Amino acid sequence: MLIDWFTVAAQVLNFLILVWLMKRFLYRPVLDAIDAREQRIAQELANAAAKQAEASQERDALRQRNDAFDRQRAALLAQATDEAAAERRRLLDEARAAAAALLAARQQQLRSEAQDFNRAIQQQTRQEVFAIARKTLAELASTSLEAAATAEFIRRLAQLDPTAHARLGQALAERNEAARVRTAFELPAAERAALQQALLQQFGSDAPLRFDTDERLIGGIELSVDGQLVAWNIDAYLGELADKVERLLQKNQQPPGSPPAAVADGA
Repeated sequence: MLIDWFTVAAQVLNFLILVWLMKRFLYRPVLDAIDAREQRIAQELANAAAKQAEASQERDALRQRNDAFDRQRAALLAQATDEAAAERRRLLDEARAAAAALLAARQQQLRSEAQDFNRAIQQQTRQEVFAIARKTLAELASTSLEAAATAEFIRRLAQLDPTAHARLGQALAERNEAARVRTAFELPAAERAALQQALLQQFGSDAPLRFDTDERLIGGIELSVDGQLVAWNIDAYLGELADKVERLLQKNQQPPGSPPAAVADGA
């Protein structure tokens, strides 16, 4: 078989031209398209990876924010719980203090009312006792009792303290009015003379005395001159005794630690 080298050469040339043409007009666009597509895919993959990384970062940031929010919420809840417990304790303490103050005030009021009631009873009892004593002694008073009272009065004149003695002596010496003697019953002449003699001995005064009777006196005798008064009678004695009892009760009613009230010596 004979080979047509011209044909073979022409076919080879055609093939080469075809290859060149395909490479020039077909393979290169295809390759360029493939390269562009690969680049686009790589870019899209890169963008996806970047977006995935960004999403991961955002997810981590969100998780951190959630964790921080949870911690903050727990801290706020603990703080609110502590504040509520503290407020509850404060309210309870205030309620206890108010209740204690109210109880103390009520107890003080009850003690004060009890003391007032006791004082009222004591005062009423004292008034009744001394009223009965005055009534009894008034019923027992007599001229003989007045005579005994005159003797006691003369004894007390001799025992006057220097100041009272000097004032009475001066009043008797510089009298502008007659010295007055009051008794519940009329004094016998003997008692009048004894009283006049006592004034002469004690004060050197022979001033005349004016003798009066006063039914309001419950036994005893009073001497008055120019505003100076010397008296001893049962009514005054009972009044002095009542004052002593009152001071003694006030002393016993004083709270502990307070200074004791002075009780004056009586006649």
